[in-house]
Amino acid sequence: MKKNIHIKNGHVIDPANGIDGLNDLYIADGKVAAIGAAPAGFTADQTIDAIGLIVAPGFVDLSARLREPGFEYKATLESEMQAAVQGGVTSLVCPPDTDPVLDEPGLVEMLKHRAQKLNQAHVHPLGALTVGLKGEALTEMSALTESGCIGFSHAEQPIEDTNVLLRAMQYAKTYGYTVWLRPQDAHIGRGGVAAAGPLASRLGLSGVPVMSETIALHTIFELMRATGARVHLCRISAAASLELIRKAKAEGLPVTCDVGAHHVHMTDADIGFFDSNARMDPPFRSQRDRDAIRLGLLDGTIDALCSDHTPVDDDEKLLPFGEASPGATGLELLLSLTLKWADDYASLQDTGAQRPLSRALARITSEAARVAGLDAGTLSVGATADVVLFDAGAHWTVERSALASQGKHTPFLGYNLAGQVNTTIVAGHVAFQR
Repeated sequence: MKKNIHIKNGHVIDPANGIDGLNDLYIADGKVAAIGAAPAGFTADQTIDAIGLIVAPGFVDLSARLREPGFEYKATLESEMQAAVQGGVTSLVCPPDTDPVLDEPGLVEMLKHRAQKLNQAHVHPLGALTVGLKGEALTEMSALTESGCIGFSHAEQPIEDTNVLLRAMQYAKTYGYTVWLRPQDAHIGRGGVAAAGPLASRLGLSGVPVMSETIALHTIFELMRATGARVHLCRISAAASLELIRKAKAEGLPVTCDVGAHHVHMTDADIGFFDSNARMDPPFRSQRDRDAIRLGLLDGTIDALCSDHTPVDDDEKLLPFGEASPGATGLELLLSLTLKWADDYASLQDTGAQRPLSRALARITSEAARVAGLDAGTLSVGATADVVLFDAGAHWTVERSALASQGKHTPFLGYNLAGQVNTTIVAGHVAFQR
């Protein structure tokens, strides 16, 4: 049952509406009823004292693998939805690389139904761009959209046949769909496990060169010019790629992009002595690339930060680096890694009127929602009451026992990070309270 909730004495930050200061927030009927003074006739069923806490819109995560259906041995919907609300994430965009692949309306409806029954975060699936992600026949995009898909992706599978991608983008443009692509050449860097460069050579690891990403981007931009399709680029990893995206945006192409939160802080040097927790796709690159990502977030070239949450079980992670499955848990780290960027970098730059914390939160709230076309990421009156209360100064140690996700692997294991979620409210009901 939805309660009337009064959140008092909190520091409300809503980047979408330029709100940043001490305020009370009122929730009624699952919606934001007012900020500041109580609406007429409001009676609170529950009062939450948010003194010392930030009150913000629930986080919107553009890439979270929940591992259902098909990979329940890695994670379940229950465990990952719990991890989401524990991390303040109230809206999740899920790639289609489940088993079976999300290429049929029935599978999408089943996933949406399972998620709704758990009554935690909102789940927004991406449909497969081609049947079985094989890169051959296009899926029934209109039927998948009706079943709840918000866009179409090829997950980690590059499309070898450019003609197929052209047809997919023509179809998407006709119906106004967004195509989500991780730019990677189908051949260059195939089978690589680390960023090509001196470090990979020294460690004897097969490399993925930057041109694997940039060649794919050139192709995508040419197809965008030809079709006018809207494209979202997922998890950019290189400085050269960001330069191309900057030019494409200046040209007026309808393109947006995101970056994984781990890539904002880690470089290829963090592989250390073959630490398989640092085995990621795309791989961590040089310090120059990492610094370009940090700057790209600041100047708006990068629209959003995502957790790139990819739970991997011990059997697939505790292997030699080259054999280990790529991926890391990220839902519960998204807030801390975003705050770390704000502290490390945004605070050192001249950000004009917008304070570093508000600017950082925009990348995981209003900006991420805009990219995904979701009515979320804001505390506007009348908006769905997805709200997170967190202590920006509370420190926690990243340990296996601290993570609700079934995936316990992250390159940040052992790190002490700032930022801990106190309460997560989804559509007006308290889904998590520490």
